[in-house]
Amino acid sequence: MNNDELIQRIEKLEARNKKVESDKAWETSWARRLSIMMLTYGVVVFYLHFVVHIDPWINALVPVIGFFLSTLTISLLKTYWVERRTKD
Repeated sequence: MNNDELIQRIEKLEARNKKVESDKAWETSWARRLSIMMLTYGVVVFYLHFVVHIDPWINALVPVIGFFLSTLTISLLKTYWVERRTKD
């Protein structure tokens, strides 16, 4: 393998690592959480209003709050899981 090939491989690896880091940052970002919460709220409001025919504005908060709490809980569980896994 010559120097040019090696440099190309390193550049590809660095580009891939940058993309993976960006994807990981998005997965844990508040922007992602808030966008999912807003989309969930909109879908549930639509469903409750047009399908179930009840006042949706407060009732639609239930799944949104559930999602939000699950993101907090999952982070704690992940931390615990990683710590236990790295002890071995």
